[in-house]
Amino acid sequence: MKANPATHSMPLAFVNHSVSSGFSYWEIREFFDEPDFVVVGAGIVGLNCALSLRERHPKARILVLERGLLPQGASTKNAGFACFGSLSELLDDMNTQTEDEMLALVEKRYQGIQLLRKNLGDKAIGYKPHGGYEVFLKGDPEFFMACLEHRKRVNKILKPLFRKKVFEVVPNTFGFEGVQDYLMKNRYEGQLNTGKMMLALQSKCIKKEIRILFGVSLEDFTDLNGKVAVKTSLREFTCGKLYLATNGFASSVLGDSVSPARAQVLITKPIKKLKIKGSFHIDRGYYYFRNINDRILLGGGRNLDPLGEKTAEFGMTPLIQGKLEQLLKEVILPGTPFEIDTRWSGIMGVGTSKVPVLKSLSDNVACGVRLGGMGVAIGSQTGKELSRIF
Repeated sequence: MKANPATHSMPLAFVNHSVSSGFSYWEIREFFDEPDFVVVGAGIVGLNCALSLRERHPKARILVLERGLLPQGASTKNAGFACFGSLSELLDDMNTQTEDEMLALVEKRYQGIQLLRKNLGDKAIGYKPHGGYEVFLKGDPEFFMACLEHRKRVNKILKPLFRKKVFEVVPNTFGFEGVQDYLMKNRYEGQLNTGKMMLALQSKCIKKEIRILFGVSLEDFTDLNGKVAVKTSLREFTCGKLYLATNGFASSVLGDSVSPARAQVLITKPIKKLKIKGSFHIDRGYYYFRNINDRILLGGGRNLDPLGEKTAEFGMTPLIQGKLEQLLKEVILPGTPFEIDTRWSGIMGVGTSKVPVLKSLSDNVACGVRLGGMGVAIGSQTGKELSRIF
């Protein structure tokens, strides 16, 4: 996407569609005829932005554009963790943040999960309060002991928000091998079905008369001081306000402040008598797995190739997929036969800060991006805040 948020030397040259545009009068009138608001990105942020706009502007014409046939970033490609950070992740955060800043970040994520559950309902998103666990490999005992040592400190910091201890030490009852005898449990973590979540959001948008067009890419835009000229892969038109919710694909607008980060995932075929239940983190959250329909879903490993995985291209690599299979065989499912059903990847938006970028790019263009791999937790609130920039 070539982005020119302020002005071009000349306005976009609009094609004369009076002879033949390929679209009917009805299609042009209902989808492209000067919508009040256009949201780019039909993921969790974009659809929540559109819904929040509808609440504030009941009669407005709202159009959502999505480049893929499904949300292209990570909204339907993530692992479905309703989490706010493992103990080791929060300790890592405090290497670059104050205790108050870490608490504020956890509060934003936790409240975002509650907002998602409230807006859509637990049944609609397949929410399961199974809890979360951090698994510590035996090869790094000092790291495990450091987390044990600082557990009480982190619980004390989080107590004003949760009122109870968040992290507790529990025995390894899941049959994992090559790990410490004890896990760190987070009672406030859950899991959900992100496919159901996005279907629920889409259904809600349709009921609110929000138009969604899939397979349409934003190619360029220009703020014309009063309206925005929009060039898409289908058609050029103007709108009142433009909101960019493209997360990991936003570097063309924001440069180095947001970078794409690919996450590779695999899932097994159903496993008989699978006893693993919950959301699990390994190695500061770089690896994560969960149960779903008698299967194990496992993802992560971009720390093995940080530069190679700093990409907006979908795909898998032998290095990372091999490591994921090794974890399955040696740690997660030792002695249990399994087959891989399918593999995929998603694109996240990350940066030096874990706080989303929410700002206006010009008088009529704004963005809400860089969710740092926490879209499930903070996507709903980020979309709401994006809608309120103007």
